[in-house]
Amino acid sequence: MFVSLFTQKHTYMSTEPRPSLEKLLDRLDHVQTQRLLQELVAKHPQLMEEIESYVSLMTTAAPSKQRAKPVRRNTVDPTPYRQQVHQILRNAVRYLEDGYEEDPIAEELLSIVQIAVDFCERGESNSALVILEAIISTCVDNWDDVADYGAENEEIIQELNDALCEAILTTEFTPEEKTDIQVNLESWQDEWDADFGPALEALRQGWDYPPLVRVLQGHITSEGIWEGEAPDYADDLALIRLKILEREERYQEYLYLAEAEGQTKQYLTMLGQLGRVEEAMDAAQTQMSSMEEAFALAKTLKEQGSLQQALHIAQIGLKLPGNCQYDFGTWTSDLAEELGDKQAALSARKTAFQALPSFPDYQKIEDLAGENWESVRTDLLKILRSYGGWGTQEAKVDIFLHEGLIDDAIAIVTDLSSYYSTVIYRVMDAAIPHNPNWVMTNARRRAESIMDAGKAEYYSYAVEWLKKARAAYLESGRKADWSEYRAKLVQTHARKRKLMELFKQRGME
Repeated sequence: MFVSLFTQKHTYMSTEPRPSLEKLLDRLDHVQTQRLLQELVAKHPQLMEEIESYVSLMTTAAPSKQRAKPVRRNTVDPTPYRQQVHQILRNAVRYLEDGYEEDPIAEELLSIVQIAVDFCERGESNSALVILEAIISTCVDNWDDVADYGAENEEIIQELNDALCEAILTTEFTPEEKTDIQVNLESWQDEWDADFGPALEALRQGWDYPPLVRVLQGHITSEGIWEGEAPDYADDLALIRLKILEREERYQEYLYLAEAEGQTKQYLTMLGQLGRVEEAMDAAQTQMSSMEEAFALAKTLKEQGSLQQALHIAQIGLKLPGNCQYDFGTWTSDLAEELGDKQAALSARKTAFQALPSFPDYQKIEDLAGENWESVRTDLLKILRSYGGWGTQEAKVDIFLHEGLIDDAIAIVTDLSSYYSTVIYRVMDAAIPHNPNWVMTNARRRAESIMDAGKAEYYSYAVEWLKKARAAYLESGRKADWSEYRAKLVQTHARKRKLMELFKQRGME
């Protein structure tokens, strides 16, 4: 199982006989077949009754399409995986003894967990379980060595739970095997101070858990698949089940489960992938509640060729709460421009600019605004002046200098660390004819802090700041003042030979 079905496309010349219906249908994947039926019913509504009758007959004949779970067979030797985990932990002890600050364990262990997941996705879930058991049992036996140095296992346990759940839910167990796994998981919990609750619940429920069975048959209630209050890991378990259902092309059951478990993004995007665009649009009106959900659906609709519907969803989604405003806004703007809707493109790009100002976006908005640029420009500058997000100093400087707003640019860089020297230099160069006193004061302060500290390796930076100060003195007609200031510096720092050598270079006279 879990083998992807690929259809080979054949080109038939006009001289060849018409292919059979079976061969024609073999050329379509699941989504294309769904779309074909939908279009036929749209043209010939009378077909709906016959299709409904056949679907009812076929599903009644096989009331529950049982999952053909793989026979449990082991194709891997756990020994190399145990050795690899053991070596990772031994190396971690050395790193931690040397004061290694970052986690030296999680990344390497998770790469082995991923090997198990890859086996599972290929239909070899028992091999995946063997690898996961090797990882866990080796960690349990050796974790005290790294725990003494403060190593924590929360991230690893999370990933192990996900991998265990997927492997458990894609394997058929005998009652004895199921008991063995349960005993192991409970024992590992105690010995490793871990929580394998999700994996134990997946083992307990399987796919025969009555509330789950009812949901997969389309009987959806507000409780979802849970009898009583859902646990904290309910969403994680639901997403793993959905991953399996999609892999097995059980799309209707996927939709039932996604709806029942409140997985709105997955529900809406699957409707879109199946070509059920109108259903997705209708469901979005009542169920979509975040930018992330809207963004996922809009991208899916675009991939399906439903561009206008994608833009409509995006425009709604940009007004919802979320954390993808910049990416979503620029994506929507590009789509709107592709569709020739400049007003929508402008609005979306402004939304992106509010989330993360940038000079290229500022220029793009200017192009989109056209004759309305002056009023739009006022709005953008207001946004820029009030924006408090980190890491936009250069973007602000680019825009303010572009607009000739030197005082605004000065306000941005005055107290910036000299780490941003390149940006500060640009502002100083622009400010020399506009506000030379600020350049003198700011550049002298930065240079003097370096010279007074007496660290020779940074003297060249001090000289660069002094060159900016000198240019400001000369621009304002105060060459004598510069000469006097320079003489005082030479007198104060005369014993610093490297600095004095730098003072002799051109541009410091």
